[in-house]
Amino acid sequence: MRILALTLVFLAFVQIPVETAKADSLPPAQQDSHLNGERMRWFKEAKLGIFIHWGIYAVNGVGESWSFHNGHITHEDYMAQLNGFTADQYDPQHWAELIKNSGARYAVLTAKHHDGVALWDSKQTNLNVVNRTPAGRDLIAPYVSALRDQGLKVGLYYSLIDWSDPKYPNFLRNKKRYENDPTRWAAFTKSNHGQIKELSQRYQPDLFWFDGDWEHSAEQWQAPQIREFLLKDNPNTIINSRLQGYGDYATPEQGVPITKPEAPYWELCMTMNTSWGFQQDDHNYKSTNQIIRLLVECISMGGNLLLDIGPQADGTICPEQVTILKDLGRWTGKHAEAIYGTNAGLPAGHYYGPTALSADRSTLYLYITHQPIGPLMLKGIVNPVKSVRVVGKDVELNWDIKMKLSWSTVPGIIYVDVPENVLDEEVTVLAIELEEPIALYRDGGTVIESN
Repeated sequence: MRILALTLVFLAFVQIPVETAKADSLPPAQQDSHLNGERMRWFKEAKLGIFIHWGIYAVNGVGESWSFHNGHITHEDYMAQLNGFTADQYDPQHWAELIKNSGARYAVLTAKHHDGVALWDSKQTNLNVVNRTPAGRDLIAPYVSALRDQGLKVGLYYSLIDWSDPKYPNFLRNKKRYENDPTRWAAFTKSNHGQIKELSQRYQPDLFWFDGDWEHSAEQWQAPQIREFLLKDNPNTIINSRLQGYGDYATPEQGVPITKPEAPYWELCMTMNTSWGFQQDDHNYKSTNQIIRLLVECISMGGNLLLDIGPQADGTICPEQVTILKDLGRWTGKHAEAIYGTNAGLPAGHYYGPTALSADRSTLYLYITHQPIGPLMLKGIVNPVKSVRVVGKDVELNWDIKMKLSWSTVPGIIYVDVPENVLDEEVTVLAIELEEPIALYRDGGTVIESN
C-alpha cells in the first residue's frame, strides 16, 4: 500500500510537455511537419500575423466573391469593379512598416480569391489586374519585396476555387456549368496548378494559404502533387490545412477555440470588424482591448492569430484599421517576451485567465484581462517561486503562499498583490520566475489519515 501511495503522489506532479499531440495521430502532412520542427519553427514562434484581403471587391465595398456567388449582385456587376481598381495610392513599404510595427511577424495577401482575379500578370488567364484594371501592374512583387525588407515572412493566399473560369464546374450557388466533364476539369486543373507554380517560382513565399478546398476532394485537386511541387520549389514552404489534409497547420476561422486544438500548429484567422475585404459601411470594429484579449487566448493555447485588414481599392488602409495596428504594436512591443517563442500555458483551473510558458518552461506568464479585486490566485504549482515581476516594467511584486502544510503533498496557493499603478491600459502581464521547469499538481487533494 505504501508503494502504491508513493506512486500516486509521484503521478500527481506532472510536467507540462511542449507539445501534447502525438505525431502518429495526425494526417500524413502534419506528421511530417511535426517531425520537421525546424521548418515550422518560425511559424510556431511568430504568434501574430496580418491577413490582407485586397481585390476588386473593395471598389464598391461588396463581399469578396460571395456577393455574386450567393446572388446578392450579378456576376456582370461584380466584374464591372475591374474598371475602378486603381491601386494608385498603393504603398507596400507603408504596409510593411505598419505590419512590422504592429508586432506581427508575417503577412498573408490574397493573390487570388474565389472570383479568379489575380493580383499578378498570370500567364494562365487574362483575368488579372495587369491586363484588366487601371492598376496595370503586378501588385504582389512590391509587397513581397517590402515585407522582406522589414524582415517579415511572406504569405500568399490562393483560392483553389475559380468561380469565374468557364473551365471550372461551379459558378453560382444555384447554377453549375457542368457536372461531369473530365476534359474541362483536366484543363482547369492544368491552369490551376500553373498559377500555383507561378506564385511559387516567381515569389518563393514562406507560406501558402490555400482556401476553397471544400468543393472537391484531395484526389480531384491533386493535393499530394501540389504539396510535392511546392516543396520541390522551396523545401521550407509552409502550407495551411485547406489542402484537403495535405497542409502543415490547422486554420480555425473567426471563433477562438474553446479547447486547445489537437494539431501541433494552428492559427486563428479573424477580421477586425465583420468583413474580410474593405466595406465602407462596416464600422463594427472590435476594440484594441478585445483584439489583444483574443490574441492572448491564442497564445495561451499555443496558436497564432492572423488578424485581417482590408485595404481600399486605391491601396490605402482606412484610419480605423491603422489605429488598431498601432495600438496593437504598443502592447506587443511592451510585452514581447511573453508573446514570441512562448509555449501553451496552464490547463484550466490553475489560474483564472490565459497563461503562457517560456521556451525553457521556467517562466510562467499570467495575462490579466480585468482589473483585479484582491490578489491573484495561482494553484497547483509544485516548483518554488523565485520572483514575480510585471512584464514591461522594472517592478517586482509581493507574493505569498497560503495553505502549504508540512504533512500534505498538495502545493500551497500562491497569492500575488497587483497594485493598480502597475496595470497596463489593455492587458497586464506578470512573469512568475520558477527555480526549475514547471511541474503541476493535478490530483484531487489529500485526505487526512493521521495527525
